[in-house]
Amino acid sequence: MKRRVLALAAGPLMALGLTITPHAVWAQGAAVVKWDLPSGYGINTFQVQNLQWFADEVDKATAGKLKITLHPGASLFKANEIKRAVQSGQTQIGEFILSGSANENALFGVDSIPFLATTYAEARKLNDASLPALDKLLAGQGMKLLYTVPWPGQSLYSKKPVASLADLRGTKMRAYNPATTRIAELVGAQPVTIQLAELPQALATGGVDNFLTSSASGVDSKLYEQVKFFYDVNAWLPRNAVVVSVKALDALDATTRAAVLRVAAAAGERGWKLSDQKDDEYLKELGARGMMVDRSSTRLKAELKSIGERMAAEWLRQAGPEGQAIIDAYRR
Repeated sequence: MKRRVLALAAGPLMALGLTITPHAVWAQGAAVVKWDLPSGYGINTFQVQNLQWFADEVDKATAGKLKITLHPGASLFKANEIKRAVQSGQTQIGEFILSGSANENALFGVDSIPFLATTYAEARKLNDASLPALDKLLAGQGMKLLYTVPWPGQSLYSKKPVASLADLRGTKMRAYNPATTRIAELVGAQPVTIQLAELPQALATGGVDNFLTSSASGVDSKLYEQVKFFYDVNAWLPRNAVVVSVKALDALDATTRAAVLRVAAAAGERGWKLSDQKDDEYLKELGARGMMVDRSSTRLKAELKSIGERMAAEWLRQAGPEGQAIIDAYRR
């Protein structure tokens, strides 16, 4: 009987030059739903490990009804393609760094304004102030923000000693978002857009001289093998966001959907705590691996703070009233 029903269902499709297989029909009617979760970061990073925890816990919470397969290291989509992939329905769920989309809308870049929020407590307050606007923005693009997790503070790595920002003039500075591109321009460096997964190769071939990134990236990507100077300026804490297609989320039954949202909230809390805990571990590891780690960096911090004030004013002009509302809520 099943074969006859399948044949009858396939008939009209075959007449149109389309085919359908028993497996496809079975998959449509099966209780198990499968999602792909791409990330641009390596499997050894705490961000991706937290993603795996999220996927595993969703499996448990839904009794296996929703299976999420993690694709780390830009293996499914490049880091800068993931947001668009979720938005266009090429994948159901994905992780991307919010500030990487700041050229699309300035609101995505609020957490990369230098020296606006430099501690985990400040970053959490800024996160809470910006979430309503980000929720609205992403919803308008057919996505729901599930949770965010910050990287440790962005600090300066350099192949050569840096006493002041003037030492960066004429160098090749890696950029991964509009903010880092702008910083490179303001210090007189040449911005070179390179995703984290490609950074070790760029360093090996002389494509980059210095860059701002976290202590986590320095350890996870073994950047200490090619860069020997680290300045702990802690300029900002950029957030990764995990977003899901509203269409994919709404296709779940109510119980499964509620479980996803519940686990997502837990993954966010877990990720924030993990990031904070591991920052000191990473800094110690960089020193143990032979890097010169400058924890004070007083002059560099002062110079970058001046740049941050200029960039904050530029950001507010771009972000308009919504951006001002976020800053006002943050500073209250």
